[in-house]
Order: sequence, then C-alpha cells, then structure tokens
Amino acid sequence: MELAIIFLLITILSAIGLVRELKRKNFFAVGYAALTIAVFGWFSIMTLYSIIFPNSGGTV
Repeated sequence: MELAIIFLLITILSAIGLVRELKRKNFFAVGYAALTIAVFGWFSIMTLYSIIFPNSGGTV
C-alpha cells in the first residue's frame, strides 16, 4: 500500500513537471515525464485497484 502511494506521488510530481516543461518547450523532458506518468501511474492505479477489489478477475 505504501509503495503504491509513493508511486502515485511520483506520478503527480511528473505531471507537474510535464506541464512546466511544456511551457519551456523542452520536448525531451516532456517525453520522459510522459513515460514516467504512464508507467508509474498505471502501476499505482492498478495496485490500489487490486487492494480495493481483491477478488476481481482471474479464475474461479
């Protein structure tokens, strides 16, 4: 649970960095921020989802 929260904070900070670097037109940093948002955001959301709904999906 703590790891998912830390990754969610990383995602939020990356989103802030993405907006800031878009204003500066630094597209190399925008690419890395977008990739970070995609990877860490997906992992944190899916981890929180699996904690909230523990028996969803999978075989019976």
